[in-house]
Amino acid sequence: MGKRIIVLASGAGSNLAALTAADLGGRIVAVVTDRADAGALMRAEQAGISGDTIPYPAFPDRAAWARALEGNVAEHEPDLVVLAGFMRILPPEFVTRWPTLNVHPSLLPAFPGARAVEAALAWGVKVTGSTVHLVDEEVDHGPIVLQEAVAVRPDDDAGSLHERIKTVEHRLLPRAVSLFCADRLRVEGRYVRILQ
Repeated sequence: MGKRIIVLASGAGSNLAALTAADLGGRIVAVVTDRADAGALMRAEQAGISGDTIPYPAFPDRAAWARALEGNVAEHEPDLVVLAGFMRILPPEFVTRWPTLNVHPSLLPAFPGARAVEAALAWGVKVTGSTVHLVDEEVDHGPIVLQEAVAVRPDDDAGSLHERIKTVEHRLLPRAVSLFCADRLRVEGRYVRILQ
């Protein structure tokens, strides 16, 4: 049967599409979004995966929303939570309850946060990239599982650069999930060893 995976998403769901197309060694049992108009819900439906929304504006504060999200995720009894373009910060009690992987459009620790691609361009870097990391209590901070560089071209804008980063994300995120499902990740402090 393999490990049970929950995917959290906020946007179009291109990383979800990459996950559903891959042999993960586990099963995506649900997709949960924070926005009712997230394209990821349509992708989930097309893949025959249960989809649900915990809309942020429907709750009086962040804590109430986070409790509702945690309750929803808990119902699915996941072995792994995957953040695939999920644009909300999860509270410590969530990320300590379940192993959680996140994909981020920079070479962390450079350019954490929601505007990583724009920040890389503003800084004038020649190379940025994609990182898949385990989530901890700090934003874009947890131990790094996989990274791959993407060259910044002189004529890049945020859109063109982000598209090339997404191509890398669509390879790295399924690989990281597969490694987790195969019990091939061992965390030693900040270092993640990939077991043979």
